[in-house]
Amino acid sequence: MIDEECTGPIGGISPRSTMKKIFFCLALLFVSTASVYSQYDPQFSQYMFHNSAFNPAAVGESDLIEVVLHPRRQWVGMDSTESVGGNILNFSINSPIKIGDGMHGAGFRFVIDEVGLFKSQNAYAQFAYKKALGSGRISLGADIGFVSVGFRGSKVLKISLGDYHRLLEDKVIPQIDASGTKFDMNVGAFYSTPVYYAGLSFNHITSPSVWWTENSEHKVRGTAYLTGGYLYTFPDNKYLLKSSGLFKTDYTTFQAELSSRLEYDNKYWGGLSYRFQDAVVFLAGLNVAGGLSIGYAFDLPTTHIESWGSHEIVMSYNFAYVFGQRSGKYKSIRIL
Repeated sequence: MIDEECTGPIGGISPRSTMKKIFFCLALLFVSTASVYSQYDPQFSQYMFHNSAFNPAAVGESDLIEVVLHPRRQWVGMDSTESVGGNILNFSINSPIKIGDGMHGAGFRFVIDEVGLFKSQNAYAQFAYKKALGSGRISLGADIGFVSVGFRGSKVLKISLGDYHRLLEDKVIPQIDASGTKFDMNVGAFYSTPVYYAGLSFNHITSPSVWWTENSEHKVRGTAYLTGGYLYTFPDNKYLLKSSGLFKTDYTTFQAELSSRLEYDNKYWGGLSYRFQDAVVFLAGLNVAGGLSIGYAFDLPTTHIESWGSHEIVMSYNFAYVFGQRSGKYKSIRIL
């Protein structure tokens, strides 16, 4: 069990040292119970550029093949030898595919998430069935793949918490590197028109459970996502205002954010997001050329967490659909 000194008063220690000790106490608490539940999915600020990262129904939304590289450095300034803040990488590729008289979507995505002593890797094959509905198109999709959750127990002894936690006496915390892999599945629905879109998805509906040792089990809690966006065109149609929102919950906690960005001449954009009780996010980016787009986000924390902020980049490359009669004309999919 976790030593009670982890939650006791802390004195004579610098605030930054105190924050790091508290962080590790909480991290170790996650593995010091017979059964652990936690919000599993990583945070991304530029969600509006990568809907297929959390909703499989969003694959194949354009007439182009899309490749997205989406890295994030979380909580800079809380660095330690164990990467307290976290490094996240989300990679995906998806394409429209023709089946009979209809166009559908298929893709693949891979996620690496490293925070402290934890490392997760997920891989999914994605498919979406699409059908015209009203002024837009409705999509129903699914991800099928696996989650792999690991704990670097061999590095536990290298963490010094002073007298606040006697790690060697906690038999539940793995003292060796441990990992486990389980089948996973996500489902979603997505409706889009030239002016607005809305999506609903449920991730980890199988609630996969990974055992590291006979005493340590990690349960991946399911998460629901609700997202939407709207496009406003100014009288000077070179200017577009694209607003979006994202709400997610694991049915115990929730997170919500609102975003808005101004785009000029289908090339440059800048904007702001607000993640409730967490951060203000500054957005900027450009469509470079030939289907290549680059976006950057900086998260400025609004809480008492001792961090300089988080950095995130999203790079996407869109090229012509080569399996049919599609032309080579570039069409930006940066809708909304």
